Amino acid sequence: MLTLWLITDNKPGHRSQLQGLAQALAARTTVETHWIDAPAGRSASWQFISGRFPPGAGLPDPDLILVAGHRTHLAGLAARRARGGKLIALMRPSLPLGCFDLCVIPQHDNPPARANVVATRGVLNTARPSAEREADKGLFLIGGPSRHHGWDTPGLLAQLDAILAATPAMRWTLTTSRRTPAETETALLALRARGVDVRPVRDTPPGWAMAQVARSAQAWVTEDSVSMVYESLTAGAATGLLAVPRLGESRIAMGVAQLQREGFVTAFADWERDGILRAPPTRLCEADRVAEFVLSRWAQ
Repeated sequence: MLTLWLITDNKPGHRSQLQGLAQALAARTTVETHWIDAPAGRSASWQFISGRFPPGAGLPDPDLILVAGHRTHLAGLAARRARGGKLIALMRPSLPLGCFDLCVIPQHDNPPARANVVATRGVLNTARPSAEREADKGLFLIGGPSRHHGWDTPGLLAQLDAILAATPAMRWTLTTSRRTPAETETALLALRARGVDVRPVRDTPPGWAMAQVARSAQAWVTEDSVSMVYESLTAGAATGLLAVPRLGESRIAMGVAQLQREGFVTAFADWERDGILRAPPTRLCEADRVAEFVLSRWAQ
């Protein structure tokens, strides 16, 4: 049995990465999982220097310590020094890569070729295909303006209108994100009159969107929502990109462009030309791949 310590800053995206790898490990071997809130920076520094890790008191010694997010890195080092185990960082860490036994780094962050580095397509997540996938079920995942993307509500609505007009037999669900502007959400609510099941994010429980992706044959994602793009591909849905304005070229956007070139996603402009939303050539299984790598290296 493997004992896992998952040190978390409780940011939803970081928790999803930790949970994704933990679930993939649990699917392959017996695990005992313990979630630990990351201590504040000064506390983590003191714990590392002193060789003590009070947050782990009363827990069995870890075989693997998983961390995600800058705030968790020093805590992970303190935990390993105090209690042993292998330390795995998800995403490029803020500390030197040599501090960690393994670093799981997305390709868009240009990870170096090192024995303790595994490169992945996007970040890990908890998405899985569902046996309940329905061929006539589609999903719209709407984000909002971000550091790398602007926003164009009329342009977005025009894209949704074209897709709805071309797919009268599909049953569409739409959800928003916390970044979706209020005026955009108001306009999207009007799509209920066209049969779209519109669910603002505030009206959905945790995990609801992931469950919808798993059951949908098609998913259209605004291109600012990169994590949702990778979740859709991991769930095995045919995935389209709804165009939003770009504020220059970022490494993350370049990663999505690579997915497009390799046929994993279909840009709206390409769909508009031929009306085909192509299924990905293969389902992304990055959490599974990393879990198998970890077990091959450190299985008891």
